[in-house]
Amino acid sequence: MKTTVSSPARVTVIGAGFGALSTVRELRKRDAAVDITVISPRAELHYLPGIIWIPSGLRTREQLVVPLANFFRRMGVKHVSGEVAGLRDGGRVVDVSVDGVASEVRNDALVIASGGRFIKKLPGIEHALTPCEGIASAERIRDRLQQMQGGTIACGFAGNPNEPSAVRGGPMFEFLFGIDEQLKREGRRDKFELVFFNPSTEPGNRLGPKAVRHLLDEMARRNIRTYLGHKLKSFESDKIITEGATFAADLILFMPGMTGNLWFDQTELARSPGGLLKADANCRVEGSDRVFVVGDSGSFPGPDWMPKQAHMADLQAAAAASNLLAALRGEAATATFKVELICIIDAIKQGTLVWRTPQRNIILPSSRLFHWAKRGFERLYLRRYQ
Repeated sequence: MKTTVSSPARVTVIGAGFGALSTVRELRKRDAAVDITVISPRAELHYLPGIIWIPSGLRTREQLVVPLANFFRRMGVKHVSGEVAGLRDGGRVVDVSVDGVASEVRNDALVIASGGRFIKKLPGIEHALTPCEGIASAERIRDRLQQMQGGTIACGFAGNPNEPSAVRGGPMFEFLFGIDEQLKREGRRDKFELVFFNPSTEPGNRLGPKAVRHLLDEMARRNIRTYLGHKLKSFESDKIITEGATFAADLILFMPGMTGNLWFDQTELARSPGGLLKADANCRVEGSDRVFVVGDSGSFPGPDWMPKQAHMADLQAAAAASNLLAALRGEAATATFKVELICIIDAIKQGTLVWRTPQRNIILPSSRLFHWAKRGFERLYLRRYQ
């Protein structure tokens, strides 16, 4: 029998990143009365795509952190500043730690968009900086580059063997090419050796075969050495050890594969083999009632190249919002999302456009136009939340 929730229904959204905020906008677009509560540590959006420009000085922390008070006010959203500790009652109760004090938030429907967690099990991983952990990591990279007089800088990434889509390699190419360009601008590229490493022989294959060829050709053109096809064993303070080679590195930038948040363990929600929340084509967590997932937190049906990026989270947010509101009315979920990868791989003064769908894969050569398009998109995207 269908269950209908009387209006105004209470919807809780966990997170304050791209997926969570897109969900808020999509919910409000469809229902002016629904009661929305957002739970996150801070009422801020950290625009992580822009951290690639922090080492070169094109961006600062202040430009990438957007206070959300005005957005929440416009959307009629209540914000709870705290850390999620778990769920109860089939997801109807969210346990939250607010300044160390246990609290709870009740709901009639729930959207989980709290992102993912990097797998940090590799021995010696404390010697590597993980750029996408946040703005502070990019600032540490900036500071280390300023301090270095020369040496070897190694950039690489790996995946989650149990979750093909739980990898974020694109930003590492941008850091690699961006650092190369930055050192050239500073007139000291000849004092550094740049290295790229990856356990795959086709790094970036989720972008498509054409993109892999372009990326490897670009590395060769920029005199960037590569170590490909060997499983990573460990890091040390001055070297990287793989099953096929050991090589020196004075600065290591490494993006591990992703898995689910630790608090997922304090729930009974369905999990994928890689530790993410197992979702169906309607963004509903399998086996749950009115619990949906968006973005990096979820494992979704579809091709193994499905990206973990803001654009994909936006598409999933629209489907989740539509299906959530239908569920509150006692109706069946019918909305699905298209799978689309679109990105600009930036190198400070130019960028390469990559577009992939199940039907086609297009790559457009490096151009200054794409660099400025990426910066323009950032400006328009952030305006939504200012």
